[in-house]
Amino acid sequence: MKKITFLKDKFIRLNILSKCVLIASCVILLGGCTKNFENMNTDASGITDANLIPKYNYLGLWYQGIQQNIFGENGDYQLCQNLNSDCYAGYYMSPDPFRGNINNQNYSLVDGWNSDVYSMAYTHVMAPILIQLNRKYKAPTVAPDFWAVALILEVQAMSRVTDYYGPIPYSKVATGATTPYDSQQAVYNAFFAQLDTAVTNLHAFIAAKPGLKPFSAFDMVYGGDYTEWLKYANSLRLRLAMHIVNIDPVTAKLQALKAINESGGLITANTDNATLTGFGYYNPIWWIGTSWTDLACGASLTSYLNGYNDPRTSKMISPATSPASIAGQYVGIRAGTPVGGKPMYSGYSLPNFANILEYTPMILMNASEIWFLKSEAALRGWTTESAQTDYETGVTTSFAQWGATAGSYLSDKTSTQADYVDPQTPSAGVANASIKAMSTITIAWDATATNEKNLERIITQKWIANFPCGGWESWTEYRRTGYPRLFPVVVNNSGGTINTALQIRRIAYPSTEYTSNATGVAGGVNLLGGPDNGGTPVWWDTNKGQATPKNF
Repeated sequence: MKKITFLKDKFIRLNILSKCVLIASCVILLGGCTKNFENMNTDASGITDANLIPKYNYLGLWYQGIQQNIFGENGDYQLCQNLNSDCYAGYYMSPDPFRGNINNQNYSLVDGWNSDVYSMAYTHVMAPILIQLNRKYKAPTVAPDFWAVALILEVQAMSRVTDYYGPIPYSKVATGATTPYDSQQAVYNAFFAQLDTAVTNLHAFIAAKPGLKPFSAFDMVYGGDYTEWLKYANSLRLRLAMHIVNIDPVTAKLQALKAINESGGLITANTDNATLTGFGYYNPIWWIGTSWTDLACGASLTSYLNGYNDPRTSKMISPATSPASIAGQYVGIRAGTPVGGKPMYSGYSLPNFANILEYTPMILMNASEIWFLKSEAALRGWTTESAQTDYETGVTTSFAQWGATAGSYLSDKTSTQADYVDPQTPSAGVANASIKAMSTITIAWDATATNEKNLERIITQKWIANFPCGGWESWTEYRRTGYPRLFPVVVNNSGGTINTALQIRRIAYPSTEYTSNATGVAGGVNLLGGPDNGGTPVWWDTNKGQATPKNF
């Protein structure tokens, strides 16, 4: 049975913030140590100092659950990302008419679905870090290197939460029955400070114990290699810095340059990619697509890949199989299409499950994204690097990741996003999902173009390169920049709270916050500066879906 079918009962029981202390010891212990427990409770591979073994073993027990719950498994991933940001980023649309086509995908926000973002992050990531590693086991002083990894993982997980909702509880989580909310600006400043600590701790450990890998027995990302975790921390800082460039350009530039110039380096090669795998964790995209057949590619994605004649297309997605009029073509489902019962839309293009397999790693961050971030930094005049060179390196790095050959792709000055045609609409009582292309941006770098045009070029290619796992980041970048230009929903069931043209800007706070943390959430809504619905922009969202975005 799909997890969706029993979410209502689950979220009546959960109040993440006020019960964080009580449930951490039981929920996390049960959820974080269910697979390969014997491997986590034995000698950590690579530790040569016998005095380190005991402390690393009892701390290491918590890390499998923390890491795998950044994405979550199966239904958790479906709710935390696939049925919200993956769709809002234009990557996916489900062929399943959940709740009679009244659901997240057409802006009727489902509280039971979106609350999972809260429960996963606070219960399965922040609680064990805050309560077990910090308060109980004193990891910051007992094992500063393990604490560094915990901080990086916390920033990675909680950045999605604040970018989904806006202001969130952060500085005072689990300090009382009422948990105050922090402004999103304060949360971002805390992220940067936490990354400072992580980088300092990792440098100190590497200098004192070069080559030692005490985290290897617990590491689902880098096999215990702290030099790679340093790159991850710096790259995460660069990503977060660029998020706030339109609202706080001074801090954005300072943090971006700090990341770029940090001696530990950045994720710049595919061998550096931060990927989540191991401990029996399998790819949730594969599971949702093959076992539940609950996802298909989005029309925005296929329209760009088709229009660009992109050589990565066949690596990334598979051709449609039905209806007969589109069989063999790459055709996705437009967001908000009122799909009929399966198999009406089940034959549309899927992720290529020949390349996305059961145990294919989930990508937290890839090298191509960092090259595009560096290109934007250069475009803004922050560095002396060539924005064009960084852009083109980002594209070729993505091609290498997918095992595709670029050929003349980077010199293509004419190809643009393609129109989208849905052969199944209009039909009786169903709006027409077909739509003309919304973007005229080409692939080849244009030194004569405005910075705004070249930024659209950068973000569009970053968006392609972040498929299939990067929905949360791509939705953030779409809201921040207005790019790529995504098709609006066919049907908008928000009741007027979300403008169809401006598209969705955030998701609403869980209803449990209003019943168990009323004072806290009231403060959060006040900090948000608008009603608690999907039409209110978060702090860094200054473009607000304008028809003509302005980023310079």
